[in-house]
Amino acid sequence: MERKIKVGAVSYLNTKPLLYGIQHSPIMDDIELSVDYPSKLAEQLKNNDIDIALLPVAAIPGIEGARVVSDYGIAADGQVASVALYSRVPLAEIKEVYLDYQSRTSVRLTRLLFEQYWKKEVVFKDAPENYIELISDTTAGVIIGDRALKHLADFEYVYDLSESWKEYTGLPFVFAAWVSNKDLSDDFIDRFNQANKEGLEHIDNIASEEVFPYYDLQQYYTERIHYKLDDAKLAGMNKFLELIRG
Repeated sequence: MERKIKVGAVSYLNTKPLLYGIQHSPIMDDIELSVDYPSKLAEQLKNNDIDIALLPVAAIPGIEGARVVSDYGIAADGQVASVALYSRVPLAEIKEVYLDYQSRTSVRLTRLLFEQYWKKEVVFKDAPENYIELISDTTAGVIIGDRALKHLADFEYVYDLSESWKEYTGLPFVFAAWVSNKDLSDDFIDRFNQANKEGLEHIDNIASEEVFPYYDLQQYYTERIHYKLDDAKLAGMNKFLELIRG
């Protein structure tokens, strides 16, 4: 019997449509599915603990042989709502920024925007687990995922990072893509793509079944998150990778 392909995904609301498709597909017979936060998936793929991951794109250059293997991922074309810089003061007054430990891509995007778009020097700090409570005065923080949606109404200033990227480059932003560092059969990739696609056909059900009072999930899934990695999305991804490689 062939070994099952180990698939790792992130455990955020934004992945639920993709995971729904996979979990309701016959492809489950061929895979072992696990969930974790983004930076952990990068470690697991690099160490060959998993075979394919919904990987933060900033992690791709650090993994030998890593390449995008699916037509689907987590992207946005303008405002995304769930990846933002939160502050008590306007951008011009920010002096320190906590960087969310859960996502390498958001961290790199934040640094890039401060350096190249906002052209502002700040002190970046590793975020402890309770860092959201420490966002005050001139200390801001990057919050991602479900926690970001929960805190949208709690801060005076929220700078959406995907929206800022769009303003800077004119391109969409890809946060995560299905990436592998191994050869996978064309048949598996075709069936994996189909599973992702079918999940997106059930967004209405997924949004209505999820209890989340902080944000309209129907809007989030259909307007904020873009799941199909078309040519424009891939151009945005390649531009980001080019800029962070220097």
